[in-house]
Amino acid sequence: MRYVVAVTGASGIAYGVRMLESLPGERILVISDMAKRIIPEETGLSVKDVEGLADTVFDDHDLFASISSGSYHFDAMIVAPCSSSTLAKIAAGLADTLITRAAAVAMKESRKLILITRETPKSVVMLENELKLARCGVTILDANPGFYSKPKSVDDIISFIAGRCLDQLRIEHSLYKRWE
Repeated sequence: MRYVVAVTGASGIAYGVRMLESLPGERILVISDMAKRIIPEETGLSVKDVEGLADTVFDDHDLFASISSGSYHFDAMIVAPCSSSTLAKIAAGLADTLITRAAAVAMKESRKLILITRETPKSVVMLENELKLARCGVTILDANPGFYSKPKSVDDIISFIAGRCLDQLRIEHSLYKRWE
């Protein structure tokens, strides 16, 4: 299996990192410019540390990268975290960066696209963008943790969200305790 993981400039970089740590198979990574600034602030990791979790890394400005073409096969794309700006661009069909172009490819090729949104509260515009994308088959996965698994740390909460994303991809995992 081949997955594209995009990390955009919203708080919640740890979700993208956990996805890179948890996905089986080939992991292709794209990091937006703003995310590159946020990575050390939120995680204590360097951009190189995060890039080291991927098999292939593309620059977000490289619209000539393989993942920008529908003829290049990948199984799913996860945007974690997905900024409200990226969400709006995807909803409007703007493909001006590699992240938004790869998302457009995922949609037009009927591949799984999961956006882990983190913004709160949400404006009407944001909600309408999410609704538009959901109607197009995109999975909107808000970073809203459940507490039935009795998380004991921030790491447990991050694992819950990553686990819910893996559930959407039908990937077995043990990142959180399921409801019984």
